[in-house]
Amino acid sequence: MKRREFITVLGSTALAWPLAARTQERTMPVIGFLVAGSPSGVQAPIAEFHRGLYEAGFVEGQNVAVEYRFAEGQLDRMPALAADLVRRQVAVIFASSNSGVLAAKEASATIPIVFSMGGDPVQLGLVASLNRPGGNITGISQMTTTLEAKRLGLLHELIPKATAIAALVNPNYSAAETQVREVQEAATRLHVQIIVLNANAESDFDAAFKNLAQQGAGALLVCGSPFFYSWREQIVALAARHAVPAIYEWREFAAAGGLMSYGTKLTDAYHQGGVYTARILKGAKPAELPVVQSSNFELVINLKTAKDLLLTVPRSLLIQADEVIE
Repeated sequence: MKRREFITVLGSTALAWPLAARTQERTMPVIGFLVAGSPSGVQAPIAEFHRGLYEAGFVEGQNVAVEYRFAEGQLDRMPALAADLVRRQVAVIFASSNSGVLAAKEASATIPIVFSMGGDPVQLGLVASLNRPGGNITGISQMTTTLEAKRLGLLHELIPKATAIAALVNPNYSAAETQVREVQEAATRLHVQIIVLNANAESDFDAAFKNLAQQGAGALLVCGSPFFYSWREQIVALAARHAVPAIYEWREFAAAGGLMSYGTKLTDAYHQGGVYTARILKGAKPAELPVVQSSNFELVINLKTAKDLLLTVPRSLLIQADEVIE
């Protein structure tokens, strides 16, 4: 079955599923699905998660049920949402983001947990090692928090005359300190000044961008954070309003009008999450499933946005780009 046909069938099945069939949920394994963002923001990744399940023979509503919980960008809701899934007695929890898996870990030491996260799972104490996780947790490490220096380098290559670059950081993100340290170390090598701007609520964005302009930052690095991903359209709009060149972690930022993005593919991580969830439903133990490290990186450049900013993208960057949006 072609991917497009599969997604279409998946959507129509979910909509047409008879109410009477819902009684079968009691005999089906139930997956807890814990996401930091909103349903509309992760439609494509969710489809990939279901594709991973489908490849192992699991179809929602037929032989597996899914309980969805979305934090809508409010990461402080994660503990309550995770606890709710545990009360639901789900068979396995798929959790996106550092905050999601940490909340799931706190909620249960026995229910298998599959994560998709940007931080280091060993450093965060989630697994004993990448090859032999131990315990009830495994998943996919997208390495987003280790790419801030690379993103800063790409931004500097595009805007070499910027002597001061702002870094937007979510101080509540578990990897925030690591991100700031990495960015500052990279800035020293590039001989640029870093202006750290904090935002952990929607109301912080306007002030952060005003501060950016007042301090004369010539460009902006938006550090990785599920919270920022949830508010990507607002952040991209503010960058356009203030005419500041910015780089982001996910392709979805560039697709929304952001200038440039560099990172792993979110859809790949969710697909692998579906694969691992299916393996656990079939009896595999998280302790014996190695943590997968994402290795497929993509640089996306939005030439329309570059034109609006009166920027000429150097050929060296265009050659590196995996996708150019025109």
